Amino acid sequence: MGWNSWDCYGTTVTEKEVLANAEFMAEHLLPHGWDTVVVDISWSDPTARSHGYNEGAPLVVDDHGRPQPAPNRFPSAAGGAGFGPLADRVHALGLRFGVHVMRGIPRVATERDLPVLGTDATARDIADPGERCEWNPDNDGLDHGHPAAQAYYDSAVAQLAGWGVDFIKADDMLWPYRRADIEAYALAILRSGRPIELSLSPGRDVATTRLEHLRAHATMWRVCDDLWDRWEDVEANFARLARWAPFASPAGWPDGDMLPLGHIGIRAERGEDRHSLLTAAEQRTLVTLWVVARSPLMMGGDLPTSSPETIALLTNDAVLDVLRHSTDNREVLREGELVLWAARSTTTPSRYAAVFHLGDAPAVVDVQLGNVGAARGWRATDLWSGEPVPTDGDWLRPAVEPHGTRLLRLDPT
Repeated sequence: MGWNSWDCYGTTVTEKEVLANAEFMAEHLLPHGWDTVVVDISWSDPTARSHGYNEGAPLVVDDHGRPQPAPNRFPSAAGGAGFGPLADRVHALGLRFGVHVMRGIPRVATERDLPVLGTDATARDIADPGERCEWNPDNDGLDHGHPAAQAYYDSAVAQLAGWGVDFIKADDMLWPYRRADIEAYALAILRSGRPIELSLSPGRDVATTRLEHLRAHATMWRVCDDLWDRWEDVEANFARLARWAPFASPAGWPDGDMLPLGHIGIRAERGEDRHSLLTAAEQRTLVTLWVVARSPLMMGGDLPTSSPETIALLTNDAVLDVLRHSTDNREVLREGELVLWAARSTTTPSRYAAVFHLGDAPAVVDVQLGNVGAARGWRATDLWSGEPVPTDGDWLRPAVEPHGTRLLRLDPT
């Protein structure tokens, strides 16, 4: 559970903005379990801009081709300090610090033919220009047939570990599926000696046949492409999370992507400065689906300038209890405009039911108590409002808004 700079600042986030979000998180969200702050893509580009990437960007790298924070955006990185000072300040708030990395080696390192630390090889020996990312021009791929390719990842991750990085979002790893890069990066983390969580992106067309490999090498992995504040993006993740949720466990977490809530698009890759275009009901649906599927939660909006209503979505402890203390989470019914999920509490006899209405008009939804593991006479409570929900014999008949949800806890009497 954390914050990521992508949805609000794209490639352009600054040290001041990272710290503002970290300080807000420590004061308002940390008591509810939110504990990680992540600097997303292009932090080594001093010329980064909104709405895209720079071809031929003058990335800041060290003498061994390893990305360095651009000092004009991260002043504390001057003099070779890297992210160390910023990580220290985030840690002092009781939070963890994360960064984004791209697969491969910066093209500026290849062009300068910089030496690979600890080897006799150079960047040109290990670079594979034919394996560049299709949507980001910054890096060459790596030739994993050359032993120095692993040495490069080892040196890059060792530097991140030395700066105090706790979380790495490694991009361009899953489309197509980059088995060699995933294994090499996971090995580099292991060799660093620091416990670092590894998140893999972007997640287009990732099949469950990859499950054991993903679990062996990563903490979490995306199951979709970038998700924005459009109902069609949220609705498309119902099927994906239904497919992946049965596999969510401490062995690894399928990731539905960041929450495009609150103040986003400030200098983002997509769209203009705005507050989330999802309706209030759609926003509750988004959070409910991620929670009942036990997806990681990464807030995408700028925390200090998001509304109190947005922060309330992130700090409802009764809702977050479902994320932390439930099991057997799964979609149990999909008929027409009704989607029904069920789960069991790991700490009480309670059952959870997430009732989703995908229709465009309000509806009263009929749910059999037995479909969610409850029985006649059980009490139902709406976890978003805290209010009781009447039952009718063997049935629940909650009213649900368009594109809305009711997240219910059911308790035996």
